[in-house]
Amino acid sequence: MKITELLKKDTIIIDLKSKSKPEVINELVNKLNTAGRLNDKEEYKKAILKREEQFSTGIGDGIAIPHAKTAAVKIPALAFGRSKAGIDYDSLDGNNAHIFFMIAASEGAHNDHLDTLSRLSSMLMNEEFRKKLMDAKTAEDILTLIDKEEQSYLAAQEVENEEIKEEVKEEKGLVLAVTACPTGIAHTYMAADALKNKAKEMGVGIKVETCGSTGVKNRLKDEDIAKASAIIVAADKQVEMARFEGKKVIQVPVVQGIKKSEELINRAVKGDAPVYHHSGNSDKDSTDKGGRTGFYKHLMSGVSNMLPFVVGGGILIAICFMFGIKAFDPNDPSFNPVAKLLMDIGGGNAFFLMIPVLAGFIGMSIADRPGFAPAMVGGLIAANNGAGFLGGLIAGFLGGYVVVMLKKAFDKLPQSVEGIKPVLLYPLFGILITGAIMFLLVVNPVKAINLGLQNWLSSMGTANKVLLGLVLGGMMAVDMGGPINKAAFTFGIAMISAGNYYPHAAIMAGGMVPPLGIAIATTIFRNRFTKQERESGITNYIMGASFITEGAIPFAAADPGRVIPSAIVGSAVAGALTMAFNVTLPAPHGGLFVIFITNHPWLYLLAILIGSVVTALMLGILKKPVEAEDRAKLVLETK
Repeated sequence: MKITELLKKDTIIIDLKSKSKPEVINELVNKLNTAGRLNDKEEYKKAILKREEQFSTGIGDGIAIPHAKTAAVKIPALAFGRSKAGIDYDSLDGNNAHIFFMIAASEGAHNDHLDTLSRLSSMLMNEEFRKKLMDAKTAEDILTLIDKEEQSYLAAQEVENEEIKEEVKEEKGLVLAVTACPTGIAHTYMAADALKNKAKEMGVGIKVETCGSTGVKNRLKDEDIAKASAIIVAADKQVEMARFEGKKVIQVPVVQGIKKSEELINRAVKGDAPVYHHSGNSDKDSTDKGGRTGFYKHLMSGVSNMLPFVVGGGILIAICFMFGIKAFDPNDPSFNPVAKLLMDIGGGNAFFLMIPVLAGFIGMSIADRPGFAPAMVGGLIAANNGAGFLGGLIAGFLGGYVVVMLKKAFDKLPQSVEGIKPVLLYPLFGILITGAIMFLLVVNPVKAINLGLQNWLSSMGTANKVLLGLVLGGMMAVDMGGPINKAAFTFGIAMISAGNYYPHAAIMAGGMVPPLGIAIATTIFRNRFTKQERESGITNYIMGASFITEGAIPFAAADPGRVIPSAIVGSAVAGALTMAFNVTLPAPHGGLFVIFITNHPWLYLLAILIGSVVTALMLGILKKPVEAEDRAKLVLETK
């Protein structure tokens, strides 16, 4: 299939009217919809925006390729847009995007459609082709240009495929690579082409395997893996890793395969990479992209999968409390059947599942799917027997490592029983051993620890409570969604499940302050921030109000020395004030939307506001005004 069978005159916009990223997405989505390519415009747009949340599809060099694969697409199609002036699209190189291809792939798209779309992504790596697209006068010129470039690309691919059949020329050694992105449409193939082109330029032999929507192509052979100097894995989804056991492997996000191809190839040629050791648990390395390993990686797997239950169930509980704190109880005078329904759904089921789900996904992170059932059963035992959140954590790690032990023990069994291991042996012995240890050794001691901690917190004097609030609030701003933040949040959830609602009030206040404080600072101290930062500041009002601390991360990354201390101080103040005001919060999530179920809503709001203002004032004092050029722009904007 040719690219021009997907891109037609009625989906081409020669001169975009858009001035911003949201506007250009809307304009291209509307173009596809008007041309009759979509079933549901809003659902398709949601899919596009969800893809952008993973990382921007503004890949640099003036190109953006927003794309989505969804049932909202009626007919697989392409939309083209061009902006001579350029649009700020959060591109990887920081430059404006001029050329836009919006890819609409249907959920059941045929392989030939997906191959065509991946071909376009590769063609856009050609600088001369991009220049011609910028110079084209009409939609007909665009289509003609794409047809010619596609013919040249296919001819070059035939030559390359013939070369691949022969032994790769190894002037400077052989490098292997695997590329993969979540949708498998654009970045997978762009990274592959960037690596191949750069390797050819450098005189380095390379073979690249792509894991795209149409499956694995150019699969690496065992003999190539054996003699490779190193393997580059540029991927944002799971790929087969066990085959790289004992080899030097460089693991990076797929975008680095596009933008840092020369650096990666140089590292591979020099052997500048850690030796990979497969854990046997999954096809992922035990080290994630951020360099975190072991305990934290497994814990975060459990926490991230638990959060939907916490958020959904917690907010339903909060809404229930709006009818009255005891309105769900049929024996209470304030009883309301709607409140009972909400509590049954949110508290009796969704919120109840959080500990088993936490444990199950910790176990799965450690031992892959066989670890899920034993760990989840262990988590259920903890939830039903008073061991609470701490018991759930122990169950998750216990279930996972019990299965790891079983895998080693059963490894000596005959090959004929390999098929029954995951469906019979692992679940049977895993659940039995995990359950027995939980009942006999874990539940009672952990239950005693929980009661002791609860009694200690209840007996705290005001000064000690304020200090605890200070620490918990500050922790929420240290790494804004990282391990310290999650440790504080996890502690708050544990206290809610134990019936102590003071700590989580401080934790939620501390988590709301960084984005709110930054938002206030960008509004009051405008000359301290760039235009883009001031626009992002508006979004932070919403993120802060929704208890999404991560809204502050871009600001912290850009200026950590000033932003992080300001956020920590403001969050610590807010946390301390909630304890001083004796605020309790029975809902684990919801931000401003659950403030009025606290015992002192106005005092709680005051604590958050004071903490946010403290952060904003510190930023105003610590941050320097933007450069003179930006100040001049600011003057023009305000006129």
